[in-house]
Amino acid sequence: MRLPLLALLARGPAHGYELKGDLEALLGSAYPQPNIGQIYVTLGRLEKSGLIEGEDVEQTDRPNKRTYRLTDAGREAVAAWFDETTREPRVRDEFFMKLALAPCSGMADQVTLINKQRRQYLNTMRELSQLAATEERDHRVAQLLIEGAMLHLQADLDWLERCQEELD
Repeated sequence: MRLPLLALLARGPAHGYELKGDLEALLGSAYPQPNIGQIYVTLGRLEKSGLIEGEDVEQTDRPNKRTYRLTDAGREAVAAWFDETTREPRVRDEFFMKLALAPCSGMADQVTLINKQRRQYLNTMRELSQLAATEERDHRVAQLLIEGAMLHLQADLDWLERCQEELD
């Protein structure tokens, strides 16, 4: 959550509720949204680490609000984040570990595990399809996120099929 918040602050100062609203507007309901408490805890940590600076702003009819802005170190951290490639290898997949350990443990059947996981993936695809249908068409980022998740699920389903063929 820290780097996405820093990236939002790159465009200018904001307070926690603005950042939460910006994340919701950008990602839609397709992406799990942090609660406001998580955002403020993260902002506090970012401030302590010197990546952002906070400033209290007086409000006449409400309590003061705290706005945050990037420091030079924060701007460097965001630039480095955007420069990095994302690597999330599936080598440490929990399901694969279950599948590999099932025969030697004697506590689970591999085909049963595959079928159960397949049902889970299909249910998730159905939920994503429903979400895509309710998400606003002009909310392209959320649509792309849903599409990417569905493509990953389809690849996982294909892999489960391959596993079952190999084990039969």
